Amino acid sequence: MKILVFGTKSYDKISFEKELKDYPDLQVNFTETNLTPLTATLAQGYKAVCGFVNSDISAMTLEVLRGLGVELVLMRCAGFDAVNVDFAKSVGMRVTRVPAYSPEAIAEHAMGLALCANRRIHKGYIRVRENDFSLEGLVGVTLHGKTAGILGTGRIGAALCRICKGFGMKVLGSDLYPNQKLVDEEHVVDEYVDYDTLYANSDLISLHAFLNKESYHLIDDESIAKMKDGVILVNSARGALVDSNALIRGIRSGKIGAVGLDVYEEENANVYQDRENQILGSSITARLCSFPNVVMTSHQAFFTHEALGQIARITLDNAEAYANGKDFIERSVVC
Repeated sequence: MKILVFGTKSYDKISFEKELKDYPDLQVNFTETNLTPLTATLAQGYKAVCGFVNSDISAMTLEVLRGLGVELVLMRCAGFDAVNVDFAKSVGMRVTRVPAYSPEAIAEHAMGLALCANRRIHKGYIRVRENDFSLEGLVGVTLHGKTAGILGTGRIGAALCRICKGFGMKVLGSDLYPNQKLVDEEHVVDEYVDYDTLYANSDLISLHAFLNKESYHLIDDESIAKMKDGVILVNSARGALVDSNALIRGIRSGKIGAVGLDVYEEENANVYQDRENQILGSSITARLCSFPNVVMTSHQAFFTHEALGQIARITLDNAEAYANGKDFIERSVVC
């Protein structure tokens, strides 16, 4: 089966080619071009395409792909909000994803963002490089003995719960489907609470929820107002979980003491792109970057050698299963 991997970076190609020796029945080609309605025609002659979080796999893209004979969309990421799943179902196309690749990598990055933003490590690093050894404006808070609120306790959230417990923190969980084992067996969640209780009692809040109609702008002016003064807020899940303008107001008011963002609402135009010679103008991203207590990275929480290898393996496993008429890997099927 022929597969075209869109939006390929050097690290994607390296990780896939390292695994391909174990998949002799798959022919995989790579293109740096991202998958959009205008570029979908590059898939002529392929049975499957592989996209990523910044792909545009809308109904129009799927219609073009289906017309070319493409049957399978392989998402090499956990999220599938880039895909019009309902339309894919209606035209008989299958969509898979990688539901969990090194959740510890993402959890570790989330804690790294929290530490960096809280202790102003990014500011201290820049000062020392310029021979400025002053400590003014760099004071943070000690996390030991504080309360962490983990909103979404799936594999990634659960991994962060374990990390927070290692820091000596009390951990509150909030999830539509609580994992009671984290309380009863692992003892890494002290208790599950509702959102309002989590907001009111947490010194550190980290978001690990899925993005859907109900969770869109989950963090808004109303929820921020319920948080503790000086709260540390981290988002390594999906940008639209947070209302960016409400976040800016919360930072300016002092309600939010530190912010770590690996995802943000404007990221699609920026993610994995080098825009250092461009002026972002009135961009919300530029405004967030102007605050000394905000640390932003470019959707890199997953970015470890281990995670890249797992992404490649699961993606290729799903492709091989489809080619041989076998079942996809459990939990990886979108439609």
